[in-house]
Amino acid sequence: MTLTIALDPDSAVAPYEQLRAQLSEQARSGTLPVGFRLPTVRGLAEELGLAANTVAKAYRALEADGVIETRGRNGTFVAAAGGTARRKAAAAAQEYAEQARRLGLSRAEALSGAEDAVRAAYGG
Repeated sequence: MTLTIALDPDSAVAPYEQLRAQLSEQARSGTLPVGFRLPTVRGLAEELGLAANTVAKAYRALEADGVIETRGRNGTFVAAAGGTARRKAAAAAQEYAEQARRLGLSRAEALSGAEDAVRAAYGG
């Protein structure tokens, strides 16, 4: 199993976000299986020609999302993220629904706001 990352230096998307998105997608799709050990921050930075801080920022975001987990000196591994991602999304949706209700939005207005946000996040 090998990690494959292709960064586009001409992209308007920041390198750390390109890295985060690709690792997240590969973990979600199973291309990177649960338990796969990721390279060290420095090792991946050297391999990709990035600053170590750029890779560290991507790893921190992935860990916050539950996609990867750091096991101290043992390294960084792909986590069983599917359930974690769904739980976090459900909690965020619940929080949004409660906030919309407190603000006095109708159900239709709340759903429309959520659809607009999802459309904007997914680019379409």
